Amino acid sequence: MTNGSDIETRRIAPSDAPLYREIRLEALQAAPEAFGSAYELERTYTIEQFADLLGRSDVFGAFRGSALLGMAGYRTQVGPKREHKGYLWGMYVRSAARGLGVGKQLVEAVLRHARGRVELVQLSVVSDNETAQRLYRSCGFVVYGHEVHSLKQNGRYYDEKLMAVALDPAAK
Repeated sequence: MTNGSDIETRRIAPSDAPLYREIRLEALQAAPEAFGSAYELERTYTIEQFADLLGRSDVFGAFRGSALLGMAGYRTQVGPKREHKGYLWGMYVRSAARGLGVGKQLVEAVLRHARGRVELVQLSVVSDNETAQRLYRSCGFVVYGHEVHSLKQNGRYYDEKLMAVALDPAAK
């Protein structure tokens, strides 16, 4: 893989559930501190459960041919006082695809999807993950908070930075 020009970013369909399950479990194993869920839990989910999740969620994938290189999820917050905000979650790029712009393509796909739906997109990122923070800043996100002991993995606590980007409110 030498560049990202042949990478297509699109929503991951329920029919892509086997690919999604594979990359999701890989992400949970490779970077357990970066996700609120756990490999031990999600490895018990069936393909049908992953397909159901994809059918009711907005999950984007970066594909090179039939290979899924990365993923990022989006959800709109619920309730009349929060529905102006969205949330980027589950971001992961396979190690072989890093440095090709895949992460940026995924974040931009989420932001395009969010425009016209919400006014603000938020995310949380482990404080030690400078690479991810740099990516998010390059897409317009700014830090607005810090959550101490946000996640606990194998007896170790991980702080998270809370980041957000304001979208054009006129688009909504």
